[in-house]
Parts: sequence; structure tokens; C-alpha cells
Amino acid sequence: MAIDGGRPAILVVVGPTAVGKSEFALLACERFGGEVVSVDSMQVYRGLDAATSKPSAADRRRAPHHGLDLVDPGDDFSMGDFVRAAEKAIAEIGARRRLPVLVGGTGLYLRALLRGMADAPRRAPALRERLRARAALRGTPWLHRMLTRLDPETASRLPRRDRQRLVRALEVRFLMGRPLSTLIRERPFGESRYDAVRIGLTMERSRLHARIDARVGAFFRAGLVEEVRRHLAAGRDPGANAFRALGYKEVLAHLRGECTLEEAVALTCRNTRRYAKRQGTWFRAEPGVTWFTIDPDRPDPYAEAMRHAARALAGPESAAC
Repeated sequence: MAIDGGRPAILVVVGPTAVGKSEFALLACERFGGEVVSVDSMQVYRGLDAATSKPSAADRRRAPHHGLDLVDPGDDFSMGDFVRAAEKAIAEIGARRRLPVLVGGTGLYLRALLRGMADAPRRAPALRERLRARAALRGTPWLHRMLTRLDPETASRLPRRDRQRLVRALEVRFLMGRPLSTLIRERPFGESRYDAVRIGLTMERSRLHARIDARVGAFFRAGLVEEVRRHLAAGRDPGANAFRALGYKEVLAHLRGECTLEEAVALTCRNTRRYAKRQGTWFRAEPGVTWFTIDPDRPDPYAEAMRHAARALAGPESAAC
């Protein structure tokens, strides 16, 4: 799918956390007339602000943003929910003859959007409530043991305490009478569903780690601990998927007395660095990504990547010149 008589339909910006994806996306929106579509599994939650790197009010004035603050932290939000919301946003942006700029670090969500996903049933609220009630009575690992009996392949790749995904896998098994792993094998990710220009940003490791540590420090100074306390005081379930986000799970451990605040900060830095490494590995395996190394000391660190985007977005006629 393309727009403007051959212009690619979307611009995709990937790379590890803290590398500068959001700033590049904003610059691209300003240059090409675009709107940002967030590809972040945690920015969808309202009230999770201190450690999710949501765009500031100033950033939102620079370009419209989509995919933020869609549900409350206690609500389920699946990969399918993301794909449907992003598809709608992309269609609406394209109808305005503007460029959707997809940016974020949740690789599985992006792959499902760009290449399709298994045709699984929609959620069944009554069944979900029964499974959650059992988990509340017997513990979330009980769900994992049940899934191990019914779909051992899926159970082997899910953490024992990941309630949201365990419930979803069991839901699929009970509704369809077939394991989720079978559905995924029968319909693996396919060919690209969008005509996309894919830009990958990377950075020398020590510099990226320094940026990650600075960002984590800013999260805590911005009131991350107080934000988590407010959610707990409001009755939010600390086991909800939203609180598995980096920073939030470490603060919860601190509030349970399992570590000091200083240890929580250090753990968040360490875990975020590890996550950045996994992101780099994931996105390097994605097809069609052109990579650029960002040097933050340069006056215009994104110049080379932006020139590539401009040539690619100009369409095949310009590329042939």
C-alpha cells in the first residue's frame, strides 16, 4: 500500500531504548508532514507516565501522536488490540494525506502490525474472569501449570507469573479447542502488509549505556516511586501487566521491602541495558531495515538517516534519478 502515487505509506523507526528514536520521528514529522504512531506496549496505559518515556506536551505540539493513554493500568491490552488501534490510526493519517511515522521499541507488536498475526479469537470476558479468580485463589503459577498440560509449547516460552499472557493462551485453548502454538505455526508472520521505509538507529554501546543510566535517573527524579504509590493506593493490582514495565517492577520490589531505593535504581539501569541489547538483536533480524549509527556529539546526529529517509520517501521516480 502506497500513497501519493508511489510514495511509501509509512516510515518506521526502530532501535534500542534511549538511542533517539523519538526525536528522529519528530524531526521526520516536521520535515515530511507526518504524525507519530507509538509502538510501545506500555505507553498505552493511562497514568503510567514517569518511566514510559511518553512524549512531553512540547513534543505533542510538534506533531500529533497516536497510541498513547488508551486503557487504564488494570485493563488488558493485547497485541491484537494494538494492531487494531494502529491500523485505524494509520488509515486515518493516510486519509489526511499525511505520513504515519511508527516509532517504538516493542518489536513483537511492530512485527504483528507490519506482517500480520495468527487469527485467534477475541477475548471472552466471562472466561477470563473465571481464570483470574482461579489465579487469585491458587496463584498465577497455577495457570502456568494448567497451560503446561494443555499447550506445553506456549507454556515453555511464558514466564510463570505473566498472568495476562497465560490467561490469553488458556482462553484461546478453551475457545478453539486447539493450542495457541498450533495457530501460530499454521500462520506464521507473512509478507509486509505496508509499503514502508524502515530506519534503524544504533549507538556505540558505552554511550548508549550512559544515556540509559541518565534516563533512569530522570525517571526516579520525576516521581516514579510516588506514581507507583498512587496507583497502589487507588487499588491497582500490582500483578497487572502494566506494572511489568521497566522501572515499575523494580519500584514494586522496593516498596515490598525487597531492595533499597538505590538498589532499585541500579536494577532498573541494569535491566534496561539488557532490554536494549535484546531490542538490538530483535530489530537486526527484521528485514528491510537500513541502519545508521548516531553520534550525539555531532551538530546534526540524524543527518545521514534523514537524507536516506527523504530519498526513500520520495518514491521510485526520485530514487531512479
